Amino acid sequence: MDLEKICTFGPRIADTESHLKAGEYIYNSMKETTDICRIQRFSIYDSVFNINRNMFNIIASYYPKSKNRIMLCAHWDSRPVSDMESDSGKMHLPVPGANDGASGTAVLMEMGRILKKRKPPVGVDIVFFDGEDYGSDEWLTGWFLGSMHFMEQIGGYRPRLALLIDMVADKDLQIYREVISEKYARDLNDYIWRIAEEQGSLVFIDSVKHTVSDDHISLLSRGIKSIDIIDFDYPYWHTQQDTPDKCSAESLGEVGKVLVTAIYDERIKDF
Repeated sequence: MDLEKICTFGPRIADTESHLKAGEYIYNSMKETTDICRIQRFSIYDSVFNINRNMFNIIASYYPKSKNRIMLCAHWDSRPVSDMESDSGKMHLPVPGANDGASGTAVLMEMGRILKKRKPPVGVDIVFFDGEDYGSDEWLTGWFLGSMHFMEQIGGYRPRLALLIDMVADKDLQIYREVISEKYARDLNDYIWRIAEEQGSLVFIDSVKHTVSDDHISLLSRGIKSIDIIDFDYPYWHTQQDTPDKCSAESLGEVGKVLVTAIYDERIKDF
């Protein structure tokens, strides 16, 4: 599956060969599903090493003539340090990022294949953000670098809503409503959890849990209705154990099924 393939390249840290190869794989895969796919390059200043780090978002669009548009997004990078490692000798190592990064990416890559075959009632833009997991107060100021850059360059583009997918491959998947999403886009949370209930999904838990700082904050700050679909109860978060063997294709499929149903439902146009 795409999650495993992405992880075979190695940790996806800016300016590394594994980062470039993984990005190339995602981009080429999306190009097979739409002619409208581009790379949005940007750089950030790394004050620790006194250099610029080169990053890039990947943006794929479907059915551009549809003026009524929605956005699906995920971050594709992985964290440069394993700051939640119990073994202090491993904290300097980069996180493999199987669930944290590759899982949301894999779901949206499959969404691209589905969108190629069948037109939904709205136009769809899929955005893979770089640099979500690069931040630390100790060695670099700032998180959500790709989503912030995307919003700075957004111009007149205004999707009616955005669904952010992150950490959705846990074998014991339990997705709760996220606090910030619930506060600023409760109606969109209601819609997704209603779809999940109608689908008979057992992984979407209809209660609120966890305040998560994620890319949806960048979008919400610019007035785009956004929610974070995330399972934050993942014991291997920011550790060396965030590897494909901890992930489940069935979990990815459960999330994908709800997303597909939500996007192809006529009610999506009501937002």
